[in-house]
Amino acid sequence: MDARIDALPRPLSRAALYAALDGYLAALLARDPARARWAARVRHTENNVALRIGDGLWNTITGLGDYDLRFADPDTGQVGLFGVVEETNNRSPIALRLKVTAEGIEEVEAVVYRLADNALRFEPQRFEDKPVLNEMLEPASRVPRARMIALADGYFDTLQLNDGTILTRFHPDCQRVENGVQTTNNPDFIVPVASLGCEAQFRLGNYRYDDRLRGRRYPLVDEERGLVLAAAFIDHSGALGEYRLTDGTPATSPIRFPHSFYLLELFKIKDNAIEQIEATFITVPYHMPSPWDDWAGGAERR
Repeated sequence: MDARIDALPRPLSRAALYAALDGYLAALLARDPARARWAARVRHTENNVALRIGDGLWNTITGLGDYDLRFADPDTGQVGLFGVVEETNNRSPIALRLKVTAEGIEEVEAVVYRLADNALRFEPQRFEDKPVLNEMLEPASRVPRARMIALADGYFDTLQLNDGTILTRFHPDCQRVENGVQTTNNPDFIVPVASLGCEAQFRLGNYRYDDRLRGRRYPLVDEERGLVLAAAFIDHSGALGEYRLTDGTPATSPIRFPHSFYLLELFKIKDNAIEQIEATFITVPYHMPSPWDDWAGGAERR
């Protein structure tokens, strides 16, 4: 699809935002930034580093996978994607956020999880559609924007505290996928509590090695779909070794050196509870700052 749209409506519709996303992806796949429609000033980051447009993945992409989970926030001109990129022999999950104005693409934030670069290996990866993330919600099942953000933020508060206290609300069937791997109700994943559901994991206080959830941003809320896109860091000091879960079970931290995770994470909110989580995150230096530290999100930032 040609990204050169002569005149975009204001505010942008979902269709216009998806068209801008398609134009960006076509330009990326062609390795030709000139094919996309840009604003006069653009902020472009890949894996938490500011890059000029045309650098990074623009030099190495060889294909796009079939997985295409997209969502949009017409109120703020934001559009997002969870998908798969190919770089010669490697396939990697990607999370992408664009801010689009009538002038063109103004912001690009991309996270590409490459197995070789990260502290924890998420495999085997499966990229498949999840109907719960694609459905349009009936008005009675929708949650106001501020409440959606509060539930997502409560998830991060729960993860940061990790003493068994639940500071959000989980749907009984809540599932979580991280870097292409289901990490709930999956006994084959490397973390033992992965065999449990979302709330049960947190009630055990398993993730005590996650020391801090900082730099939280909530740039995109798709109210019709019940989706909140969050950006944040998880800091790990690596100091914790042996500990006990809230039921007394001995546990060992899989993280024993200082580093941080930088993430884009999507929450499905329905009937006032978190029903599905999709995350793409990478390992970055411990306490690494963000190129988005001056992001003007007002009350939607922590």
